[in-house]
Amino acid sequence: MIPRIKLKPGREASVQRSHPWIFSGAIRTVEGDPAEGDVVEVLSSAGEYLATGHFQQGTIAVKILSFRRTAVNQPFFTEAICNAHHLRRSAGLTENSMTNAYRLVFSEGDLLPGLVIDWYNGVAVVQPQSAGMLNSLGWITEALKTVYGPALRAVYLKNTQSVGYNQQPATPPAPSPEGKITAGTGDRFLYGFSDPVEIVETGHRFRVDFIRGQKTGFYLDQRSNRMFAQFYARGRKVLNAFSYTGAFSVYALKGGATSVHSVDSSEAAIGQVQEHIRINGIMEDRHRGVVADVLDFLPGTGEYYDLVILDPPAFAKSHRVTHNALQAYIHINAEALKRLTPGGILFTFSCSQAISREVFRSAVLSAAMETGRTVRILHHLSQGPDHPVSLFHPEGEYLKGLILVAE
Repeated sequence: MIPRIKLKPGREASVQRSHPWIFSGAIRTVEGDPAEGDVVEVLSSAGEYLATGHFQQGTIAVKILSFRRTAVNQPFFTEAICNAHHLRRSAGLTENSMTNAYRLVFSEGDLLPGLVIDWYNGVAVVQPQSAGMLNSLGWITEALKTVYGPALRAVYLKNTQSVGYNQQPATPPAPSPEGKITAGTGDRFLYGFSDPVEIVETGHRFRVDFIRGQKTGFYLDQRSNRMFAQFYARGRKVLNAFSYTGAFSVYALKGGATSVHSVDSSEAAIGQVQEHIRINGIMEDRHRGVVADVLDFLPGTGEYYDLVILDPPAFAKSHRVTHNALQAYIHINAEALKRLTPGGILFTFSCSQAISREVFRSAVLSAAMETGRTVRILHHLSQGPDHPVSLFHPEGEYLKGLILVAE
């Protein structure tokens, strides 16, 4: 029998509003003995069925998969991933000669909380962010085979703990006699094999090292925002701070920037930027890569720029550190504004889910006041359509951005 989670009286409201999380404090009783990652049913205090989801230890006790009683099995995952693929097709991201990389599954935004899948030109990189999704890897892999058929060359498991460039390359495991995929934490190929792959994004070429790279190897959420950078870069000297592998740098140079400086603390990342400059046919003398901490580079450089792109890592991983993160955003934006020429443009972002759009804007306001510059907003930015946000789960809107002009 499926274990059942019964809620306290009055705690059904969020579920009835289709919010996909059950917090541990809302639970009155647990019937059965669910292990981490098991499928459970959620009941109201009166015993009425509310939802089905994955059980886990922690503040979020259940991540809801369905608000209708359903079996969580192979057909369930095949249908859900087919629906996610259909949404990307509707957004013009599949069968597109100019773009062959996109986020296929975005957790709660695709009604699969705890699961991220990125598609890189034949390679599906899977990031399970819950024990329930880790336990479901076999079903997920089979669903990907159904959706993509022969276009699927490989499925790679990218553990959420794998970050930076320090990890050793993975090798494909020998399949078990049953063809099953067992749960585990090591990065590995679940199906097929592939070396790092080359992708095309809106006509620009990039090499994605999904094994050693940060996250799944490339930041797909900034695609539409990079198009803004390409538009505004013409005739401007550009600084791409926290450049990682330099996608913003390539877009800016393709848009006609006179020069671009890419700054990142990772020497390997800057090496990737230089490679991306080369494979896109850009004259290398228009670009300079700098290995440095941006927090040291900005106050120490004597350079001024006509356009600065500020895309730092998340300063706040949880609401407990929001105050410190706010101060960090104020400081880094103030330093960026100081390096802008009159009439210069600042692209500034926060990818911290714990920082709301209003809080981020207030941090940028404080930075502008600190520098004494007149600053106006040209655009509000967010993540692309392959990172959809459920109206019932506003927490999914993690990427906030502003394009500003500073007099």
